[in-house]
Amino acid sequence: MKTVIQIALIILAVVFAFLIYKSVERPIEFGKAKDARYDVTVERLKDIRKAQVAYRNVNGKFTGSWDTLINFVKTDSLPLVKKFGMLTDSMIDAGLTEAKALAQGLIIRDTIKISVLDTLFGKNYSIDQLKMIPVTDTVAEFHLGATIITTGSGIKVPVFEAKAHNNTILKNLDRQLVINLNDQRRTNEKYPGLKVGSLTEANNNAGNWE
Repeated sequence: MKTVIQIALIILAVVFAFLIYKSVERPIEFGKAKDARYDVTVERLKDIRKAQVAYRNVNGKFTGSWDTLINFVKTDSLPLVKKFGMLTDSMIDAGLTEAKALAQGLIIRDTIKISVLDTLFGKNYSIDQLKMIPVTDTVAEFHLGATIITTGSGIKVPVFEAKAHNNTILKNLDRQLVINLNDQRRTNEKYPGLKVGSLTEANNNAGNWE
């Protein structure tokens, strides 16, 4: 009987040790997986921001349509001013401004059009994937929105926002730890996920990870 009790105690000790190990290892494993998914999601949100800023520079506003944004990157172009020559000290001493030097042909400024895709991302970039949350456990799009808000001084400002909820980014990870993370974010009045831009704040194209 004594031997049986000793064996049972050993088994219980092993079980408790395993449970303690898992209680410590569980949040560590979750944190590593979360960070890996956050990293790729942040990079995609940065690309979305680049595309939106370029779109606004050409069109004067942001867009809330993925089709419009992706088609813009695929097919549109950006103006690029090529500069040949520059004002020298002798030109400045002679009273020449850049406008006068241009008029006299002493310097040249030529505007050309360059592909948005090649300029921002490179021709091999899979632009059709821009809208997709880059997590292998899910097939889902970022939520994209755009509008124009009026500031307190009456100025109309175009704004945009792209975001993904933790429930999607962290799909199939430890459910309770995802719930805990979301609750913590809400308690701190922060969005429970990753986002860039804002539909309520003017001139805020920052990401909530920055």
